[in-house]
Amino acid sequence: MAPQQRIRMANEKASRNITQRGNVPKSTKNAEEKYPVGPWLLALFIFVVCGSAIFQIIQSIRIA
Repeated sequence: MAPQQRIRMANEKASRNITQRGNVPKSTKNAEEKYPVGPWLLALFIFVVCGSAIFQIIQSIRIA
């Protein structure tokens, strides 16, 4: 995008907010994502942690 077009789009967005007088949301981003970590990354982390714990338990049983 050219800089002039980007500035024009930002000005249009701001001008719409000016006409709303106090009804402007604090953020223009969607508030749907509440978690900073996605479910797949969380599942992978739990899998690695639990898998390493199980591996340690099996190793300690074999040695004893």
